[in-house]
Amino acid sequence: MAHPEENEWLGQLLFQISGQLRGPLGGMYSAMDRIAPLARREQDPKLDRDAAQFCRGYYQLLRLANNLADAAAFSPGVPLPLQRGDLFQLCRELYLRAEPLVEMRGQSLHFLFSGETSTAAYHPAGVERLVLNLLSNAMKFTPSGGSITLSLSITEGTVELSVSDTGCGISQELLPTLFDRYRHPDRMDPPPHGLGLGLSICQRIADGHGGTLTAVSAEGVGTQVTFTFPNRLPPTAPLRDIPFDYTGGLNPTLVELADALPADAFTHTYLD
Repeated sequence: MAHPEENEWLGQLLFQISGQLRGPLGGMYSAMDRIAPLARREQDPKLDRDAAQFCRGYYQLLRLANNLADAAAFSPGVPLPLQRGDLFQLCRELYLRAEPLVEMRGQSLHFLFSGETSTAAYHPAGVERLVLNLLSNAMKFTPSGGSITLSLSITEGTVELSVSDTGCGISQELLPTLFDRYRHPDRMDPPPHGLGLGLSICQRIADGHGGTLTAVSAEGVGTQVTFTFPNRLPPTAPLRDIPFDYTGGLNPTLVELADALPADAFTHTYLD
């Protein structure tokens, strides 16, 4: 287990790398927007396809920069500021935004809800980030023709939110380090599956809700990741908010799912 000093050093390094990436990325995107603005892309299908390839790479790098910064910003066990709201509506909106993108991969997305109420105390930006990260992973490891399910159950005392898939599954050897794989270079997935930073951030979001993140998986059958946390009234004392990913006004769903999407998802139709 890493010492606190090592964790602090790693966090500072990740944050600095993120900052180094953001400057060049911003300049590249500004230049591309001048060369191939949306108005021209709408009139020129070839330009639109070429620009879509660039946009996919840009969104993937932006997601990486965001994850590096957020991995540094989150501290395990630090509570997030919660607010009471309609969690069912948030999850339904995420489902509706993600469904056409999932279908582009030949997969199906389903949304199931059960419970005594649709409201809960939660951190909206944190839950959105967690759900989109879990959907991204499910998409990457589920073949065409497979299905992904977002499930939400809310009672007066407990919230349970899960993403399950019919993908390749995860070996039992990898499950113990699933949420901190970036600390285990020998267990990182090969490209394009990423460093595992997103799952580490999900774990810290779960911690910030006073909850847990668990995974159940069987190779060749699929995986289910479940976020469980107490449904309670928000604390009365103001808590320091944690900065989340900066998208610069870009579509956050495309940013978070970028690693799992084909270039067609970045044509002008989806960027408008």
